[in-house]
Amino acid sequence: MSRLLCIVFTILSIFSYSAYAESQSGNHASFRITDNFVEINSTTKEGQVQSVHISKDSLLFDIVGHSDQNGNLLSYSIQRKPELQSMYQSLEILKGSNDAVFIYPSFTQAAYEHGGFYDYYRKNCDTSCLTVPIPSKIDGFQSSSIMGAWALKLLNYSHVKDQDVDKNPDILKQYKRVIVLHNEYVTKKEFDAITSHPDVVFLYPNALYAQVTTNYDNNTITLVRGHGYPNSTIKNGFGWKYDNSKYEYDINCNNWNFYRSGNYSMLNCYPEFDILHNEQLIQLMQNKNPTYLSDDLNAWSKYPNDPTATTKLLGDYDIPGTRVPHWVSINAVLAMNGEISQTDFSTMIKYLYHKNMLT
Repeated sequence: MSRLLCIVFTILSIFSYSAYAESQSGNHASFRITDNFVEINSTTKEGQVQSVHISKDSLLFDIVGHSDQNGNLLSYSIQRKPELQSMYQSLEILKGSNDAVFIYPSFTQAAYEHGGFYDYYRKNCDTSCLTVPIPSKIDGFQSSSIMGAWALKLLNYSHVKDQDVDKNPDILKQYKRVIVLHNEYVTKKEFDAITSHPDVVFLYPNALYAQVTTNYDNNTITLVRGHGYPNSTIKNGFGWKYDNSKYEYDINCNNWNFYRSGNYSMLNCYPEFDILHNEQLIQLMQNKNPTYLSDDLNAWSKYPNDPTATTKLLGDYDIPGTRVPHWVSINAVLAMNGEISQTDFSTMIKYLYHKNMLT
């Protein structure tokens, strides 16, 4: 369903991390790097302009631009910042660990490429565009959640691709947690493998939205159902009641929050760029219950005089203390309702701590 079409990342072998500065998907996008900030502008299918402006000082990773002799940005790379090694140690998982795996949405990448599903949706071609090659390389872009994949890979998370799960659904059983990115197009076998796993985090909205079939003889996928096909009344091709596609256009993630839906943990925004500078969001990926921030906020706002609730709330922000001013409950409610961001609430708590107001 997503029309989040932006910068293309060409990865020479799986996750070797080099990126083109312009989109190859026929959509308008720009990526600007200065000494002080990174700015991304993209245009959706409906003509809506989406912009993200990030201070380079706040980035968890270095973004290095590579320009031609005329100063035109051709490509860029993302890498760890040497001065943040201690932070990476707190965010990364052990190499080769079976604690978590993310699924790179290779089928979604195929759907968005030139001559793919979106050319059909835009009426630029007939149904022949509904059968497309499975990519032999990862040439990701915003709609295939390449930034999320990139960040997790830099933090040692294991990864598989859509076709790996389709060919061997049991591959996910060896991992304690499955992280789903913008895997918008999946097969029925992959859908079943993901939804039956006991611990799934949907890091991106609009996943598991349309059903495709695979043909490994000619290495293609074909759209079967979903996204208004084969008729306009069909939305989610699996009839999945936990579909959270309504959040897919929030790319700023100012009011991000993990929430529980069914047996799954889900994020209420599209974190493609937020993940580059939101340490707390990445930390939650390793938490036994990523939704615990909201749970603990809710518990404390109901029982502000309960020492246990207070300790758990402050512990979420790694802050010692024995009390929280009662008026903070107003801000807690705003954070739970998404009227202020989790980051803003965290900043306030840390401010109170430094002002010795939590003892």
